[in-house]
Amino acid sequence: MPTAPGSTPAPPLNASPDALPPLWFVAPEGFFALPIAATPEERTERARSFVRELYSRGDATIWEPAAPYYEAIAETMGEAGLSYAAMGLFSAVDDADGDTPSTEEPVRHEPSDGVVQCAFTVGIVRTDHAGDDTDIVAQGILATLSDDPYNDAIWLDLPCGPAVSCISVREYRLNPEITATGEETQLLTGQIQVHVPFPTGPYTAVFTLHTASMEHWAAVYRVMSALLQTVSFTDPLEALSEEPA
Repeated sequence: MPTAPGSTPAPPLNASPDALPPLWFVAPEGFFALPIAATPEERTERARSFVRELYSRGDATIWEPAAPYYEAIAETMGEAGLSYAAMGLFSAVDDADGDTPSTEEPVRHEPSDGVVQCAFTVGIVRTDHAGDDTDIVAQGILATLSDDPYNDAIWLDLPCGPAVSCISVREYRLNPEITATGEETQLLTGQIQVHVPFPTGPYTAVFTLHTASMEHWAAVYRVMSALLQTVSFTDPLEALSEEPA
């Protein structure tokens, strides 16, 4: 299961959590987890908490209409098989000197100073491999992704095991009716997708970070790199309790 900022465990988020092996990671400061949940009642409650956290300077006039909107988005994501989804928002001021968002007590900046935005999701797909075949699965994923000339696919050795990272950059043409200027605009976006085979088999976790804040790509990349270092297939708290004093 994911771990939110402050190492607070999040509840199981999969549509059928009993059928999937456990997974842990630490989401950076500034990530707001969407209210994916197994039941409508849970989604409603989480959506209410989500909008109050996301719009912390707002009030009921913002929270009440926003909650059903994000609840519907979360329902769609859950039905699509996503286990976790979050919006990442942090100040562009934090990246002015090349630093990633701080893990210490956050400093509040005004939105007018600039905001870096990204979308983060985690999906778990069945790859039908035995636990000791993670290298073979990762090699197959690397070969498949490398076939696309627009992908930059590389092998990763994470603390939790082998993985494959794939970076892609796409440009989209926006119609005049949806742009602020009323003119046709090109939108450049970047995506980092990392496939991590479960050492217990037979699944692979897929972490995806997508952003249109390309002027801050280096900071977004560092956020994803830091998050991947925390991925674990065993409970980190149990591991700490087993260490000798």
